Amino acid sequence: MPPEEDITVDNEEETYPEAEESAEIPEQLPPPSDEVIPPSKEHNWAMLAHLSILLNLFTGFLGPVVAFIIYLVYREKSRYIAYQSLQAAVFQLIVVVGVGLVIGAMWLVTAVLSVFLIGLLCIPLSCIGSIVLIFVPIASLVYGVIAGIKCGQGEDFRYWLVGDWVRGTYENG
Repeated sequence: MPPEEDITVDNEEETYPEAEESAEIPEQLPPPSDEVIPPSKEHNWAMLAHLSILLNLFTGFLGPVVAFIIYLVYREKSRYIAYQSLQAAVFQLIVVVGVGLVIGAMWLVTAVLSVFLIGLLCIPLSCIGSIVLIFVPIASLVYGVIAGIKCGQGEDFRYWLVGDWVRGTYENG
């Protein structure tokens, strides 16, 4: 067996001047830069917000989420992107939630009235109403793509009714 060696450790801390300098935390962080977004980039982000409606084809609900995320990111940086993305999110929510609620309410009324046999007459009307309302999301997809194309070309697009309401609440808020 090898003899045991006496190991001593110095408890003195070694100081490194480079580490001390980098460890200092500045008292104030520099103010955020006022980033100017070029118009072409603004138009691209606004176009993406409107085209996020295409995500609803695959997911059913992520379109308004993406448009709202774009709004949250750019609301302080660009009024154009913020307005277009908020408008796209509100329009998509109205279409997705509104059509779903109308179809659901229509079938609920039909089910409740079926207990009294009157609802049996409502079943064909509910079927026809559901088929007609299924075309509303398809029409909204076309409208959203048109909005995306217009924004991509640099135009200020407003959805019918929704655009004026969002502009009013955005400017007053």
